[in-house]
Amino acid sequence: MKYHISLISVSLVLLLFLTGECIRFRDGRRRHDRRRPPIPSTHTFYTHPSRKEYYNNPNGATVVLSSHYEYEFYLGHKIMFICVAKGNPLPRITWYKDSVELGSHPYLQISEWKRGKSMVKSKLEITPARQMDSGVYECQANNKYSVDRKIFKANVSSYS
Repeated sequence: MKYHISLISVSLVLLLFLTGECIRFRDGRRRHDRRRPPIPSTHTFYTHPSRKEYYNNPNGATVVLSSHYEYEFYLGHKIMFICVAKGNPLPRITWYKDSVELGSHPYLQISEWKRGKSMVKSKLEITPARQMDSGVYECQANNKYSVDRKIFKANVSSYS
């Protein structure tokens, strides 16, 4: 009987190992089968075959060039972010600060230029920079196929 129970437990462990499931040790640690290929980080599940062509469309909006992630500014100076996006149809670039869309403001200027048939460049300028201009800024490019975004963090410089 003792042989029969150990044979069942060995076969169960072997079954878990061969199927690629994790094996749990007595102290709670887990060991995964290393022969299994890793799941890619961009793995997407599609519910309909035509959605794959839609979401992986090469004409989707893509931010190809942008300012640095971290930006330190001095009070009274200029804050400037740049965002360049491509896509077909031409993407629309929208700017956000702390998840709120930026509208018109006396200290804020948004400029936009077309660069060929499928590229657009946008620049956000804030002059003069104030303490309340610290925060998280976002450049969002979108067209009918996709949305892409870049995030920037602006902080007041502690050096004078």
